Amino acid sequence: MNKPDYNQLYQIAEDQGGYFTSAQAGDVGYSWERLSNTVKVGRFERVYRGVYRLANYPGSRFEDLFIAWLRTGPNSVISHESALSVYDLSDILPHEIHVIVPRTASRRRKGIRQHTNQLEVKDITTREGLPITTVARTLADVSATGLAKEQVKLAINEGISNGMVTMEMLWAQTEKRGGRFKKILTEYQKEGDL
Repeated sequence: MNKPDYNQLYQIAEDQGGYFTSAQAGDVGYSWERLSNTVKVGRFERVYRGVYRLANYPGSRFEDLFIAWLRTGPNSVISHESALSVYDLSDILPHEIHVIVPRTASRRRKGIRQHTNQLEVKDITTREGLPITTVARTLADVSATGLAKEQVKLAINEGISNGMVTMEMLWAQTEKRGGRFKKILTEYQKEGDL
């Protein structure tokens, strides 16, 4: 068995807001017993079954999102209403955490709404170490899944006002996502700023 490599685990966790999975710890030499003992002595904190945080690393206001992301796998991305709340573009509190997962993901998880939409690399960014859809992609996604038109327009207005997104970025999303988002964006432009 490999000797546990704390420095390597720290590097993994640092890129993930201080969080890591038991599988990631295992990859760098932590057996289940060693991981459990390290929690007991206070070096790691168990935040969910199979998900841990470095105890000396500052907690995140997005802890629930980090847990959901790590539970759904490294290729998942926080999205839809959950991404809107991370960007502070909506006061809607989703009752589930929205995550885009690869099409091969099959297991349902309580409290997590999994979407299997296709993502391009340019549609993904990070926020405090959390992989998340860009503002433009997020707005297109919530439009497509039926968020109230007024809420989408308010989020568009906030995003533009705060310099987080431009009309050009939003129109680029309509090329791929079209439909309802294109109609909402057209109405928004006709009405001018809200």
